[in-house]
Amino acid sequence: MRITPRGSQFFRLLTDAAANLVTATGLLRELTEAAPQEREAIAGRLHEVEHAGDDLTHTIMVELNSSFVTPFDREDIQTLAARVDDVLDYLDTAADLAVLYRLDTFPPGTELLLRVLCRAAEITAESMPGLAKVGELAPYWIEVNELENEADRVYRRVLAHLFQPGADALEVLKTKEVMEQFELAADAFEHVADVVQTIAVKES
Repeated sequence: MRITPRGSQFFRLLTDAAANLVTATGLLRELTEAAPQEREAIAGRLHEVEHAGDDLTHTIMVELNSSFVTPFDREDIQTLAARVDDVLDYLDTAADLAVLYRLDTFPPGTELLLRVLCRAAEITAESMPGLAKVGELAPYWIEVNELENEADRVYRRVLAHLFQPGADALEVLKTKEVMEQFELAADAFEHVADVVQTIAVKES
């Protein structure tokens, strides 16, 4: 019989890392709603959150290397931490590119994508403490999968709007690259949920 210790520091660290996703998606929404001249400061705040996420990921790796017993497979903890960090990276890149490319406006559909990302962040943060009873998290990964599918549909509509005849080619390319980071972040949320589901299967 496999003995799985509970109350590990890994649950706390992963919960803290997921909480950063809520902050980051909120800042990205704030950035898209702000005037262009206000966006650099918001992007800077988001970058600080991303840096804090890097620190948490590093701490998790240090704990893995120094812990004799872990609540579940070391490789799964490492992968889960890395996948959470991937989401932050895409959110940070989206904000950074929006500032660097000096986007004037965001295309229709941006708010829908942000609604998906904010909801995915919210349920991911809510679910991380539940890793101690990972078998009860099925509603989490099911909803994240549905959100990712919705993000794909919205992203396709965004592209259709961008590539309308007569659109400025350079602006289309810049905007497409920024919006692609939104879609990649939605994919990355699903990758987080996939790891949680994998852990649940192993622990069942």
